[in-house]
Amino acid sequence: MDRSMIATAWEQHCADGWPQFSSPHQGQLMTIDTVISGCVVYFLDSSEGLDDQRVAIVKDCLGDLDELTKALDTEPQAYFYRLRELGVMLLGNEPQS
Repeated sequence: MDRSMIATAWEQHCADGWPQFSSPHQGQLMTIDTVISGCVVYFLDSSEGLDDQRVAIVKDCLGDLDELTKALDTEPQAYFYRLRELGVMLLGNEPQS
């Protein structure tokens, strides 16, 4: 895991802000965004990285994102793909099972 890459990706993600879209899954997507964002902040503020519980949470969020973003328009999809990339970066070499 490269902290500077994650920090740069995080800054970009924050700068772009929440996309405007309508979806029956908007609340769930907002929750996933909040959870992964919290894990990013924890990772950047922590010298030891993510603990096992947070790794499991990020993995679950990534699986949910894959399902929920399929039907979104291009703009919100780009936002959630970027969020997904942040999650993948957090996991580093962790198995994605």
